[in-house]
Amino acid sequence: MSDSAARERDAAETESAFSHPAVPPDASAAYGSHPDQVIDFYAPRGGRTGAPVVVLLHGGAWRAPYDRAHVSPFADFLARRGFAVASVEYRRGSELPQQRGSGPVAGRWPETFDDVAAAMDALPELLTRELPAADGRRIVVTGHSAGGQLALWAAARHVLPEGSPWRLPRPPALRGVVALAPIADFASAAALDVCSGAVGQLLGPAEDFAGRSAYADPSRLLPTGIATVVVQGTTDLTVPVAVSEAFVDTAAKEGETVGLTLLPDVGHFPLIDPAADACAVVAEEIAQLAW
Repeated sequence: MSDSAARERDAAETESAFSHPAVPPDASAAYGSHPDQVIDFYAPRGGRTGAPVVVLLHGGAWRAPYDRAHVSPFADFLARRGFAVASVEYRRGSELPQQRGSGPVAGRWPETFDDVAAAMDALPELLTRELPAADGRRIVVTGHSAGGQLALWAAARHVLPEGSPWRLPRPPALRGVVALAPIADFASAAALDVCSGAVGQLLGPAEDFAGRSAYADPSRLLPTGIATVVVQGTTDLTVPVAVSEAFVDTAAKEGETVGLTLLPDVGHFPLIDPAADACAVVAEEIAQLAW
């Protein structure tokens, strides 16, 4: 496929994914005092009880213009497949341009990670209150793109360096992680300039890159002992397949098997597009871990 044809298909996939109207949640609850510290809850359709929980972390290069609204159709799709869904919002980068760039800044250090950790810690109590029919003993974390990085990170807090404020004393009680086209290996993502330098912006000044990577880069937080699957389109122009392959290869070197489901001729956004066949594959991967 020519470069122009690939770009045209990517544009069509993106348009499809963003064409769905936002789906309001069944309930929302704050896990902190900041307006972005909120979780939207989607109850399993059909009144199912004992449904496993999917914690959903949206992507958008950790940048402020992209919030959880764009994954609400995906959250609804999962709810219609019988899952209880907790869609997490978190603080992202400022909309003011970076000094050395022209676009929105990616992420905040340390607030982005403060929020994901706080949301995960608050989840059991919030589930009991907002989705009492859900089975909080069966939780799968999923995330797309930058949210895939956060999903992998949320499952790896017990292997964070000593002294980290986000470190857990034991592995989180998760059935597993399904990371969707995740920014899972910071070195390869930076080398490929994924999302126009988003990784560098997330970690801050160049002198902080190496030190902060040890606390944030999923490929440096291995092995976790948590069942992990990566779903990746082979024609993804936003987060190339090489980033996922680097993460999976690193995991293997650390003695951990990470599943890699490659979807031929699939780009970045079909993974969260309810109209795309790839979205059904994602739901099945989640179900394999949840049930």
